[in-house]
Amino acid sequence: MIILKKIAKLIFNRLFYVVFAMAVQLGWLLLLFLKAASYSRYISVGLTILSILVVLWIVNREINPSYKLAWAMLILSLPIFGLVLYLVFGQSRIARTMQMQFNEMLVQTSDYLKDDSDTREKLEAADRSACIQSDYIFRSSGYPVHENTTAEYFQVGDDMFPVLIKELNQAKHYIFIEYFIIHDGVMWRTILDILEKKVKEGVDVRLIYDDMGCLTTLPHKYYLQLREKGIKCEVFNTFRPILNIVLNNRDHRKFCIIDGYVGFTGGINLADEYINQKERFGHWKDTAVMLKGEAVWNMTAMFLHMWKVVTRSRDYAEFDHYLPHTWHKDQFESDGFVQPFCDTPLDGETVGENVYLNIINRAKHYVYICTPYLIIDNEMMTALCLAAKSGIDVRIMTPGIPDKKMVFLLTQSYYKQLLEAGVKIYEYQPGFLHAKSFVCDDELGVVGTINLDYRSLYLHFEDGVWICRNKVVMDIKEDFVETLHYCSPVTLEFCKNRNIFVRIMQNILRLFAPML
Repeated sequence: MIILKKIAKLIFNRLFYVVFAMAVQLGWLLLLFLKAASYSRYISVGLTILSILVVLWIVNREINPSYKLAWAMLILSLPIFGLVLYLVFGQSRIARTMQMQFNEMLVQTSDYLKDDSDTREKLEAADRSACIQSDYIFRSSGYPVHENTTAEYFQVGDDMFPVLIKELNQAKHYIFIEYFIIHDGVMWRTILDILEKKVKEGVDVRLIYDDMGCLTTLPHKYYLQLREKGIKCEVFNTFRPILNIVLNNRDHRKFCIIDGYVGFTGGINLADEYINQKERFGHWKDTAVMLKGEAVWNMTAMFLHMWKVVTRSRDYAEFDHYLPHTWHKDQFESDGFVQPFCDTPLDGETVGENVYLNIINRAKHYVYICTPYLIIDNEMMTALCLAAKSGIDVRIMTPGIPDKKMVFLLTQSYYKQLLEAGVKIYEYQPGFLHAKSFVCDDELGVVGTINLDYRSLYLHFEDGVWICRNKVVMDIKEDFVETLHYCSPVTLEFCKNRNIFVRIMQNILRLFAPML
């Protein structure tokens, strides 16, 4: 009976129909190519030549070498199958129309995101190396560094949730929410009740969710239900069961912005496991940061940028209405330097990875890293190993209980090389570690949504907060050190003594890591 219920649940799940429809389309397309190849020797030779030309084109593209290797091997080993897959899924760029609109919008709104010269001079005087990193973020992502901002760090979602509820209840003008996953439960129902109440009070409530992220957690066309409640809701990159390369690009960002003065971000989605109201994969360890002050303007602008994209609006004058000083005339408190930034797959610049690399390469004493997935390219591997070999205390914390077993197996495949270079690796034993954070030398920290994997670094829209000489930096460090008590260190013996079949599987997975 239990088995029948599981089968029924699978069959009536939206994901089942989507996967089935895409599998049928892919099978039909592959069959078409195979039939054409068998129909004529000339067509077969032509497809083979086309496969070779595609491989040559891939090899000469300015993309990550790991992508080149994975696709080249697949196409050369299985020419027709690999060619079909690449034509469907091989591009990491989002739709051209969205790219053009996004670029136009950034140009049109650049005057709203100018770097303050006084703040820049103070940062340079305080720490020239940090100023260089901050300047890269501004030049590459378009979001400036701020003073006049305070930050509060949350070690787990359980701590963040009551503070989020308190701040939402105090909203008077607008609430902007953008999340990858929303799932019905205690967390979402509590937030939704407040949003409905705030709409009735005249508060401008807007929400964006990613359709892929919510494919199994929200009903189809859930946005219509929210609109009926008065909530302005849009869906990012609506998921359709049609083979399409834009399915690769998802909105993985996580924002809650209140009146342009309070902003939340981090790894926490709006689902009960993130606040440990529901157990999935043991204890869920995640982190978040709350900003208050001028730096929240960066988050507000990021949300408005995405809102303009999904609604195809060109009313850029609306930005004037949401400037932080519009609603808060009093002086903001200040603690160090804070710079929220975002990364997109549209510009060819891997801002998230480069921010991480800058921190590793400029570290003098230590770098502590939390990440749920450790699927890294050669550049990141080289930076981590070189830092450890140079005497930097490099520590990485990963989950002890995985959410995706194959991805966890792939994560563990990177351990041996890192350990041999002197990197220390720890697995969080109580459950799943979903935090994404870097902390360095008691001076710099980053908290956000950016995982150390190919999807986060190359394919998704992501966000983070770069923090310098703020008390939160020490909070991140103390959290890491305290959490070590609940971790087991990974040893070289563990890597070397693994079952031969496990190691073979890991080697195969490494070849196709960029596609996972």
